[in-house]
Amino acid sequence: MSSEIAEKIDQLATVIRDHQFRYYVLDKPIISDSEFDVLLKELEALEKKHPQYKTADSPTAAIGGGFATEFQQRDHIEKMMSLDNVFGSEELDTWFDRIEKSDVKNTWLCEVKVDGLAINLLYKDGVLTQALTRGNGVTGEDVTLNIKTISAIPHQLKGSSYPTLLEVRGEVFFPTKAFNEFNAALASDGKSSFANPRNAAAGSLRQKDPRVTASRPLSMVVHGIGACEGASFDSQSNAYELLASWGLPTSTRTKVVKTRAEVLDFVNYYGEHRHDVEHEIDGAVIKVNEINIQEQLGFTSRAPKWAIAFKYPPEEVTTKLLDIKVSVGRTGRVTPFAFMEPVLVAGSTVSNATLHNQEEVIRKGILIGDTVIIRKAGDVIPEVVGPVIEKRNGSEKAFVMPTKCPDCGSKLRAMSEGDVDIRCPNTQSCPAQLRERLYYIGSRSALDIDVLGYEAASALLDSKLVEDEGDLFGLSEKDLGKSEFFTKKDGGAGKNAEKLITALEIAKARPLWRIIVALSIRHVGPTAAQSLAKAFGSIDAISAASLEELSAVDGVGGIIAESVIEWFEIDWHKTIIKKWKKAGVQLEETFINENPQTLAGLTLVVTGSLESFTRDGVDEVIVLHGGKSAGSVSKKTDFVVVGSEAGSKAKKAEELGVKILNEAQFKVLLASGPDALK
Repeated sequence: MSSEIAEKIDQLATVIRDHQFRYYVLDKPIISDSEFDVLLKELEALEKKHPQYKTADSPTAAIGGGFATEFQQRDHIEKMMSLDNVFGSEELDTWFDRIEKSDVKNTWLCEVKVDGLAINLLYKDGVLTQALTRGNGVTGEDVTLNIKTISAIPHQLKGSSYPTLLEVRGEVFFPTKAFNEFNAALASDGKSSFANPRNAAAGSLRQKDPRVTASRPLSMVVHGIGACEGASFDSQSNAYELLASWGLPTSTRTKVVKTRAEVLDFVNYYGEHRHDVEHEIDGAVIKVNEINIQEQLGFTSRAPKWAIAFKYPPEEVTTKLLDIKVSVGRTGRVTPFAFMEPVLVAGSTVSNATLHNQEEVIRKGILIGDTVIIRKAGDVIPEVVGPVIEKRNGSEKAFVMPTKCPDCGSKLRAMSEGDVDIRCPNTQSCPAQLRERLYYIGSRSALDIDVLGYEAASALLDSKLVEDEGDLFGLSEKDLGKSEFFTKKDGGAGKNAEKLITALEIAKARPLWRIIVALSIRHVGPTAAQSLAKAFGSIDAISAASLEELSAVDGVGGIIAESVIEWFEIDWHKTIIKKWKKAGVQLEETFINENPQTLAGLTLVVTGSLESFTRDGVDEVIVLHGGKSAGSVSKKTDFVVVGSEAGSKAKKAEELGVKILNEAQFKVLLASGPDALK
């Protein structure tokens, strides 16, 4: 037993060091911060219980992983704030009304909103001494050497009237024309291209070798001031004039106006001419021009009250709908999707877009051969808005949903009465479903195995290395040598094989809730999986639980409970569990949750982007602190946490009188519970 404990501690320490190396040195973490914390707490608990096996170089004894990073973390002198957003003229009017309640007499400074990477430059006695990314607003990454390669940024300010200390905020961008040429060159060399200019700018600034950054045609526009000693400004426009006189790159697209109508004229003009600008823009920024009034209005915890960003709607373009095809998902759902002539929309090329189901195709009146309008919902997911009926010529034809699975030939059917989704019932051996399930196991939502992508999943199936996901963890490098994808040109296991076997070993020790997600039980996502893992503690206990016991778990309910019961009743599903257990997959909760249960009994909804948490990470943090993370706002919701670019959930919370928290307040709640907010 003692040797097993020592081996467990050694294995866990090795896994943690690997994650530290990926995070601190490679800057390519494969797990979230909260998952890493769980691993570290597990090691701490084992070492506390068995101190004789703790080594001098244990990760629990090191600070920050013990690695020197390429990009050091440093603090801004003054916090880098974000901007609040509005998306239409009515919301803009509401913001104007709030400003004018202060009975101020002011002018407005309008400028285009550069879609780039936020940077903070620090000048001491006129010399550029430091350049930091925004980071979390308090601390950013030092990219000084790379910033100094950008010709638009002076290393020494001009003249003699500059301040003794000056923080200058702005956006680094990749000019659109240069970006298109750069991407074309990458493609001609057979290399991966960047999705959009902003990604290209960020990637260029994060090069280890500044010479690589210097080869990229980056530029910058400054638009704000942080800490400043030795100078003062009457207005925002006056500040820009002085910044320009010191040699800093200010925008030529700014305008001082007196009325709301003039502000809207500026906003509308650049909304129509956004592609005439040399860099990508995603909106316009309106600021109170007078500095003394800015000071009167002040700040919220994250943004100035005297400035607002008017965000433009997602771009819409038209293209030809060549065909409507169907794809089969991991749970058998058959989804129609649009296959189109490739078209550039919101910075990336789109050729496919989901159509959800046959009823959606009918509702939108889409015919194969139509010219269709495409947009990116939230500038991320391609969506077919509808057809351009005026461009029809009579050759268009209606889409007919297939009756048989395109991958295995099984007869398609609805899984329940009234279900609009059509599914392939051949869940065990349908190649499409199995490929999607294997791919999903490797996803961030499940076991986070980045080597197990779509190509790897396809290769495992094509080479008949696995019959189903039950065989995954029993693979060896010798097995993988039978597949071209995993072998060297001269034979034998290649790097892909080595990486996959290593990643599978790490994945065996993932938290129980991630194992549950990886099983692809219908309706069971990360939140329900965390509730099940917390309530039952093992796969065996979950499989043995009754419908009533499962339904009683907070965050599960009747529909999910029925899906869990149905899943464990299928013999080949039971075989998957047996194979995984035999291969060493951890099917029991193994870590000690030492987080304070400050959210016990509370239901929270998170909307928008938080600076310190990922989407999955914040859900996990809520659960680890005893709370429930819900997807929608209701009267039963205790708190709604609102980040940047929050959606309709924030408005719903206001309507229902639910307490709204910003990120800083959420952190107080996590640390000390609801009483601390009083």
